Amino acid sequence: MSTLFIADLHLCSEEPAITAGFLRFLAGEARQADALYILGDLFEAWIGDDDPEPLHQQIATAIKALVDSGVPCYFIHGNRDFLLGKRFARASGMTLLPEEKLLDLYGRKVLIMHGDTLCTDDEGYQAFRRKVHQPWLQALFLAFPLFIRKRIAARMRAGSKAANSSKSMAIMDVNPQAVVDTLTRHNVQWLIHGHTHRPAIHELTANGQPAFRCVLGAWHEEGSMIKVTAENVELIHFPF
Repeated sequence: MSTLFIADLHLCSEEPAITAGFLRFLAGEARQADALYILGDLFEAWIGDDDPEPLHQQIATAIKALVDSGVPCYFIHGNRDFLLGKRFARASGMTLLPEEKLLDLYGRKVLIMHGDTLCTDDEGYQAFRRKVHQPWLQALFLAFPLFIRKRIAARMRAGSKAANSSKSMAIMDVNPQAVVDTLTRHNVQWLIHGHTHRPAIHELTANGQPAFRCVLGAWHEEGSMIKVTAENVELIHFPF
């Protein structure tokens, strides 16, 4: 019995090796799990469920096959695919979760999230995040024709890349106090997240007890997952 967690695949047509690795993962390791949780940034960009990009249908079909095999799949939005909606969820069979979700895994309480809200030192990003998560602005964006959305998304990605190039690595990592505050608010000792692309299992103190922050790696040159069983929590890397 195991539950698997992945994040930050950043799937796109320009990176077919990552897509192929994910498809193999869905048809192999994932089929043995009790459940699969995708903690955001499954896709490099998402401009709406009506985007006819063939990759999206390919991924939806593969996830649906996993779900139909008896393995439920859950999704938390990332900063790249926060507009992924109910239409894609229905096509893929995924269940959409809120940005923070508390799980009971084999007697262990675990908080899961994408992780970008923990990077509170990056004030510019947090201001941008608050802006683009306003429902009225999302509705306005999704009302534009696809070709306009693609242009806007391309400009935003270019702007984000330029902004990040001038930021220190420390600013783009989680704030330690934000982590402790989040664990305290949920009264848990285990946290699993992605976003930072810095895979590790960190030990800290929260709620006056030992606590653990498990960070998923991005799927750049190899796959990354966290495997939770009744006995253990493992960070595992594997070839595509």
